Amino acid sequence: MIIKDANLDIIATRRSQYPDDNKPEFLLVGRSNVGKSSFINSILGRKNLAHTSSKPGKTQTLNFYGINNSFYLIDVPGYGYASVDKKTQAKFGMMIEEYLEKRDQLKRVFMLVDFRHKPTEDDLLMYNFLKYYNLPVTVIATKADKITGGKKQKNLKVILDTLDLVVGDDLIVFSSVTKLGVKDVLEKIEGLIETDVI
Repeated sequence: MIIKDANLDIIATRRSQYPDDNKPEFLLVGRSNVGKSSFINSILGRKNLAHTSSKPGKTQTLNFYGINNSFYLIDVPGYGYASVDKKTQAKFGMMIEEYLEKRDQLKRVFMLVDFRHKPTEDDLLMYNFLKYYNLPVTVIATKADKITGGKKQKNLKVILDTLDLVVGDDLIVFSSVTKLGVKDVLEKIEGLIETDVI
């Protein structure tokens, strides 16, 4: 897949603001500092389409990125960031749950975890939350460039053992620095879009 066009088309906080053109959608979830903005910029081949921030927790809306006029990538507020007060966290949770409840256009969730660390309790809760809605998930293990060769298999095993992926879910090792995994993500999106068209 070649990305020819990518724009932040819609910023939403409730269902009435979602796009109504029925294009396939792909949701991105992950902790606040896991690198979602870098992931978006890497797979879209853009430098600053999604704004990276040194201050985690900056995304507070559902951001619909329109790609090639054929599908949407949706970035949602990160979870597990202590500086966001509980009331705001609850609002974010309700906003994401409202999206997940009735969204037939959603084809897959990309759940980002840090390749360097064992998935957190919040990561496990999110994965189980997604499975409650029977959503297909691809786990993206970010920041792979920071792991030396000998540790890669060990870290991979820890992530897979902790999340205990169901049949049909998978994992892609990813680095926004080296572009490892970018092609795999784009091929997955392309395959799901083509399946949807048939």
